[in-house]
Amino acid sequence: MTKKSILVVDDELSIIKLLRANLEDCGYRVLTAMDGAEAVRTFEKEQFDLVILDITMPKMDGFDVCRRLREWSQVPIIMLSARGDETDKVKCLELGADDYITKPFGLNELKARINAVLRRNKAADSSPTMSLFKCDNININFAERRVKVNDREVKLTATEYNLLRELVLNANKTLSHSMLLNRVWGPEYSQEKEYVRVFVRRLREELEPEPGNPRYILTVPRVGYQFKTTG
Repeated sequence: MTKKSILVVDDELSIIKLLRANLEDCGYRVLTAMDGAEAVRTFEKEQFDLVILDITMPKMDGFDVCRRLREWSQVPIIMLSARGDETDKVKCLELGADDYITKPFGLNELKARINAVLRRNKAADSSPTMSLFKCDNININFAERRVKVNDREVKLTATEYNLLRELVLNANKTLSHSMLLNRVWGPEYSQEKEYVRVFVRRLREELEPEPGNPRYILTVPRVGYQFKTTG
């Protein structure tokens, strides 16, 4: 079995050494970078299944690296930060990161988050019983994992795709925040309601004619969301 490859990016050598040793013990292939520019260069040369990315780094910070990677890749990204600021977390998710962990963190917590992100990525490649979905100008081919809007292909991360699929397969039904968190992210994320809000906003930006006045992905106040197909 081919080892999963992880790129660890952090300017603290102690964290690089700690994560490399522990992740290699778990069976991962690990490459490292100690600044943002090196991270981008390394990513361009290698294929990775996951990126663990610190925010505060020299030459190019984690925000800019995340933005650059999302220009051409949907690789799962877990952001690390010594700041527990809610604003930073939301900014990371809006830039396209899949998860956010505040330093200091336990290795078991990080491993659980890695497993959860990779699990979501694997789930995105599986096809549900419905093979095709069409609603107005939105077309989804589940067998090929392709989403088109007005014949334009939309590139979604695994988490974005899984959330859209869950909403579409339950079209016209209201799904609560906790239900979406459990089905898309996993039980480890039961308290992370802002994840749902941010990823719904990202989907609206890709799918809706007017993201600020959504036609398809509707908010059900104090409950959750639903994908609307009927007038």
